[in-house]
Amino acid sequence: MKVKSIFVNLPVKDLIKTRKFWTQLGFSFNEDFSDDNALCLVLNEGSIYSMLISHEMFSTFTNRPIAEATSTQVLIAIEVDSKEQVDSIVNLAINNGAKRYRESIDHGWMYYDSFADLDGHQWEIMFTNPSHLTME
Repeated sequence: MKVKSIFVNLPVKDLIKTRKFWTQLGFSFNEDFSDDNALCLVLNEGSIYSMLISHEMFSTFTNRPIAEATSTQVLIAIEVDSKEQVDSIVNLAINNGAKRYRESIDHGWMYYDSFADLDGHQWEIMFTNPSHLTME
């Protein structure tokens, strides 16, 4: 089994603020899949996206209540090319309204840091270097 692409669907309260937030972090949107109800955040062109959907539209896809920002249902982890990029993205996020929910962790072979975005969705930004992995 091989998945061609993934779209992580997340409810958001304010699409204008959400677009500004992710743009300030250096991300772009696929405008073909963006409108007044949703934004298509490009995480890796051609394969990984997050659909940031207004609460009103999101509620048409499920018969369950939308989780409040104070609960956790999923941790979204994305890998980047360096420790410096991890720090840069997390710092930009925090400077643009995100909240830190835990401190960074460095395991030697893996470094990651975290933030909760404007709607409380938890993002973990990580860098891995398997050549530093030691088996004990």
